Amino acid sequence: MSHINVYGAGLAGCEAAWQAAQMGVEVTLYEMKPKKMTPAHHREGFAELVCSNSLRSDRVTNAVGLLKEELSRMGSLIMEAARATQVPAGSALAVDRDKFSAYITEKIRNHPLITVVEEEVSSVPDEGITVVATGPLTSDPMAEWIREHVAGEGLHFFDAVAPIVDAESINMDVAFFASRYNKGDADYINCPMTKEQYDAFYNALITAEEAELKDFDKDLKVFEGCMPVEVMAKRGYDTLRYGPLKPVGLVDDRTGAKSFAVVQLRREDEEGSMYNLVGFQTHLTFPAQKRVFSMIPGLENADFLRYGVMHRNTYLPSPDLLGADYAMRTRPDLFFAGQMTGVEGYIESTGSGFVAGLNAARRALGLAPVIFSEITMIGAMAHYVSHGGLGEFVPMNANFGIVPSLDHRVKGGKLARYELYAERSLAWMDEYLGKK
Repeated sequence: MSHINVYGAGLAGCEAAWQAAQMGVEVTLYEMKPKKMTPAHHREGFAELVCSNSLRSDRVTNAVGLLKEELSRMGSLIMEAARATQVPAGSALAVDRDKFSAYITEKIRNHPLITVVEEEVSSVPDEGITVVATGPLTSDPMAEWIREHVAGEGLHFFDAVAPIVDAESINMDVAFFASRYNKGDADYINCPMTKEQYDAFYNALITAEEAELKDFDKDLKVFEGCMPVEVMAKRGYDTLRYGPLKPVGLVDDRTGAKSFAVVQLRREDEEGSMYNLVGFQTHLTFPAQKRVFSMIPGLENADFLRYGVMHRNTYLPSPDLLGADYAMRTRPDLFFAGQMTGVEGYIESTGSGFVAGLNAARRALGLAPVIFSEITMIGAMAHYVSHGGLGEFVPMNANFGIVPSLDHRVKGGKLARYELYAERSLAWMDEYLGKK
């Protein structure tokens, strides 16, 4: 009988193992718990949720909600468990964490084609179809093997990412396109501040609530280029004005006015649908980021596609290595899944595990890989992982900014546009499932 190995019993690894086994492929699932625990994990069960019991929005007009619906329609174990252990949370999907983990653990351990081996793995054999889903806290021996044999010096052990906003939500009556001193193309969106606006923003920034550091993040040595914007601000009133908010060389041609400070936004993708806040790596909580960064002129109603994060996060330079099936281009029997690939979030990790497990099984059965369309959220995430955006590759949540735009303008604003994105995706998904 055909066989694959899966390393790691988090959400991605469990989903990969389940999908492969459901296709009739034998799976050996390796998990180092409970013999060895990571600093973030405290329970013996599989698919432990360590940061929150919320799996975020349940509406298909939200990107992660659409991804949940796609996964549910395709028979995701993680989504089955989430529905079975759901607790009231308004429009979000929240679960009882212990019951959620227990549900998945029982399903995995009792599947006739899945064998669980409780031991740490520190390398991948030269032969055999394998899915590596060891997570952002991959053990040091395994991380070293991946760096030596897969990623080289491109393997990241730290994630410092600025917030990203939807371009259509930027108020261009206030913001303007320009490059400093008009050098090159006007690729940056600039948000100008008066002294009064800067004063209010500065005071809010230095007093905003910071996210609680996990024990495994406390020893991170943040180098100067990744200094959190709030830490930089606390060094002095003018530090930002001589750094990322430097106003010199940036003039709004519409008014000729000079600014006291300027926040620059850089395009994140070729279509120009997403922009990141330059120099705004941050440890602030997500609600604090929403409140403080919305004080920036032009971002009053900004739709944050992802918030800034700074934490330990082992991940690959995936666009250089992986295809949209999550397999290595140079070794197609070796798959990666979960946050290590550059997806961010529980459901996104589940989606990558689904695709990797499905395609690992198909390879074991001698079948061609399935590449999901970019118009689906699961396919858009796979495309982002395998192709990246503009500039340095950074981890990404599910968001509509990575989905191809519609071929026509939509009346009714953002919600109407997202409804059409969801309809388009689910129509493709239903057609795919009908052909299986």
